[in-house]
Amino acid sequence: MTNEQASIRTRDGECPAHVFTPEGGGPWPAAIFFMDGLGIRPTLFEMGQRLADAGYVVLLPDLFYRAGPYEPLEPKKVLATGDVRTALAHLFNSTDNRRAAEDTEAFLAWLDTRRDVAGSKVGTTGYCMGGAISLTVAGTYPDRIAAAASFHGGNLATDSEMSPHLLSPRMKGRIYVAGADQDESYPPEMAERLERALTDAGVDHRCEIYSGALHGWTMADFPVYNEAAAERHWRELLALFNDRLR
Repeated sequence: MTNEQASIRTRDGECPAHVFTPEGGGPWPAAIFFMDGLGIRPTLFEMGQRLADAGYVVLLPDLFYRAGPYEPLEPKKVLATGDVRTALAHLFNSTDNRRAAEDTEAFLAWLDTRRDVAGSKVGTTGYCMGGAISLTVAGTYPDRIAAAASFHGGNLATDSEMSPHLLSPRMKGRIYVAGADQDESYPPEMAERLERALTDAGVDHRCEIYSGALHGWTMADFPVYNEAAAERHWRELLALFNDRLR
């Protein structure tokens, strides 16, 4: 595993990040991996490297950096509390779609300094809270984001002024959204609202619901991990990136 550690200066401080690269000298297209709510941990490293091995420079920033250092979280223990949001409130409250999008200005600038990155177009993928961030970034930097994916992302089309669907008219990249069919944070009516917003804005997109999948199905360290659905996610993500970034 080529886990390079970096510190990226943002408007609010120093954001620790991990970088994964393929073997060889490059250059390769870049992708930003937006983490889920359980933070930076070994499972995300494995996913980052798998994406890198497909031919991408992968940046995995720690979006909780404003909250200060924290020990790697064990999903089973956190989920056993029965109230993840309360248990991790100090972390969740340290970021949101808007702040993460502001951070991404620095992430993109940092990627621009790397000799092993090819071109200016970037792909984004996000999980859980990172799914909403991935779509928000696509609408915030439309000239940079050629492809954006959200997997079991929640709150993608709400009444909040920070709802990603409101940025649909600004999106220029291809969008792929995969939801679970059993997910309170992304119910059918929300999926319909997002689909309508993307369609009305003329965004090149595809939205799907993975039958039998639960929220968090891509994460191997979650009790709800679904290998078949996780592999489907990899096929869709790589097809998206290969089409738009190569």
